Amino acid sequence: MDLGRTEALVWRNRALTLFDRVSVPVAVCDVHGRVRLANPAMAAECGTTPGRLRGRVVLELFRPQEATQVDRIAEALRLRHRSRYQVSVCWRSPGGAERYGELTADPVSDSVNETPAPLVMLRVHGEREAHSEPEPPPVTPMEGQVLALLAGGATTTRAARELGLSKDGVTYHTGGPENHSPTLPLAA
Repeated sequence: MDLGRTEALVWRNRALTLFDRVSVPVAVCDVHGRVRLANPAMAAECGTTPGRLRGRVVLELFRPQEATQVDRIAEALRLRHRSRYQVSVCWRSPGGAERYGELTADPVSDSVNETPAPLVMLRVHGEREAHSEPEPPPVTPMEGQVLALLAGGATTTRAARELGLSKDGVTYHTGGPENHSPTLPLAA
């Protein structure tokens, strides 16, 4: 092996070691934004391993906040521009929280004649707590019986007869909190 090739391999290995150890989430993509190589920090943001990110589209992992930003970058890459581009993004963390930050895309290629591919770095700005669905209000035993009869196809009249309630009693148990307050008759 010639000296130039040996030296190139040594520098390649050093670069890959640095790439794997840097704490900044980084990915090398192809011209279509598919991940070719991701470091462990980037994989951790996605809740997976670097190898499992290979082939995934970066903009499916990190949702852009403005479509015009992405269109501008795509056009610039197509025209072989070499500026640094930033995109505001959000994504779901492995713990379920909504995170937000910025992807920086640096166009890179081996020659000026090639269409550059983005080297992307992620800067995390923060996160919002995961919004869980609110718990439904508890159902009383009578409400459960009424709902079961109605879900089974019973009419309000039939449910009232089987449960020993009036039709208004059935409506009361299915109407929610607004029907649970007493109403006063209007004066004539």
